Amino acid sequence: MNLDTSHDTDVADLATHGYSQRLHRGLGSFSSFAAGFSYISILTGMFQLFGFGYGFGGPLMFWAWVLVLAGQFAVALVFAELSARYPIAGSVYQWSKKVASRSVSWMAGWTMMIGSIVTVAAVAIAWQIVLPPIWSGFQVFSSNAQNAVFWGCIVIVAVTIINILGVNLMSKINNVGVAAELIGVVVIIILLFTHSKRSPGVILTTQGIGVGQPGWTTLGWLAPFLLAAVMPAYVMFGFDTAGSLSEETKNPRRTTPMAILRALGAAGVSGLILLLAALMAAGSLKPDDLAAGGLPYVLQSSLGDTLGKILLVDVAIAIFVCCLAIQTAAIRLAFSMARDQALPFGESLARVSEQRKAPAAPAIISGLIAIAILVVDIGNAQIFLTVTSVSIVIVYLAYLMVTIPVLGNRLRGWPRSADAASGLAGVFTMPRWAGIAVNVFASAYGLLMATNLIWPRAAIYGPGMYEWGAVITIAAVTAIGLAYYFTAQHKKEASIAAGHAAEAPALATTAD
Repeated sequence: MNLDTSHDTDVADLATHGYSQRLHRGLGSFSSFAAGFSYISILTGMFQLFGFGYGFGGPLMFWAWVLVLAGQFAVALVFAELSARYPIAGSVYQWSKKVASRSVSWMAGWTMMIGSIVTVAAVAIAWQIVLPPIWSGFQVFSSNAQNAVFWGCIVIVAVTIINILGVNLMSKINNVGVAAELIGVVVIIILLFTHSKRSPGVILTTQGIGVGQPGWTTLGWLAPFLLAAVMPAYVMFGFDTAGSLSEETKNPRRTTPMAILRALGAAGVSGLILLLAALMAAGSLKPDDLAAGGLPYVLQSSLGDTLGKILLVDVAIAIFVCCLAIQTAAIRLAFSMARDQALPFGESLARVSEQRKAPAAPAIISGLIAIAILVVDIGNAQIFLTVTSVSIVIVYLAYLMVTIPVLGNRLRGWPRSADAASGLAGVFTMPRWAGIAVNVFASAYGLLMATNLIWPRAAIYGPGMYEWGAVITIAAVTAIGLAYYFTAQHKKEASIAAGHAAEAPALATTAD
């Protein structure tokens, strides 16, 4: 089958899944790739979390990055197969709906939506890391926490307005931002390599990290390695965003799978090289220096103040488009669920402007919730750290609600059985043996990393009650989600199914 499709063919393809074309379909291959790449945003993640990861594992962070990239690429391969067969807005929610039960798919959508909105708030405050070092006038408030919230709210308001105005404007801004980030990453890597102070062998050292820490002697290097893996795990997710924009992408069955893989591949490989370059060029490898100063310290100690500030401007752009892409993904997920009457006030949330071809209500609500998260937690940085850390765990759980059910279906003949039923053979497909192996690895990795992220540790979540913050928060999110599903959503689905069943005889009589 020729998969180079026209707009009408894409619309007809969407109709086979029960949906009419309501969003504007105009995204090309670069825009699709850019959506996933900007969600990951290597510059944003590295500038926020380099010091965080180095403080836990030192140069072991390099090898932790390799593990996470391999695990997430396995997940991306599974998602690529799904996106080639189910090019529908909402990615994780819709994919889970095709391979699992309604309750599992609803929970996948619920958890992914919560995680995405909280991540919008977490990324928005990253401007505090780069703006004041560029110019002291950006420090509007004496308190760093207040200043971070101030700039974070400005970012959220701006990206919300852009998303309300439609995907055309969003994609143009995002494309420019991604191009700037790609150029910035390459320039930073080249400059750091030309200012190297040590050999690549630095990644084979530990710099004393983990020595003498309580409870670490029995696990040896594994304990700091698992802690260091938290950093890349916090960075390399969200590549499914290209799938969330499938209904706005031209020829999505061919375009979206490659966009998912290219986004993660480009981000993962460039991030790995940037890690190596930073470790080779850092002025000091002492944890007190590098863990505290992070990547901004590396740039300033290696490249000087002026050049460092110029590069920080590029990082500020990357942070903005990262926040924009994350909210875009959250909006499409909410729209997709609302269209299925899977959220309260579904009809209002799924309303699309005829002029802008974009859902405005989910944009406004997600923006308000993200701002509320910042304002409520302004006086307690530890609570905010716990909430944002948990948001990443929630996303990993949502991914598991796709990869594990897909594995079960794969053992029963998927995706060839799905291709035979739809008549769309030839889309992105792994060989059966490779598909099973990759899917097993993706599921095992997801379980391992979710456990690693949720594991109560004061080093990540803080001492005392905060140590159990991830367990408590995830239990609460799960309980609220299940309570709503089985008290309201399950009844709604039964009512909709009964209505469809009642319509069937009437339609049959009319046809006769």
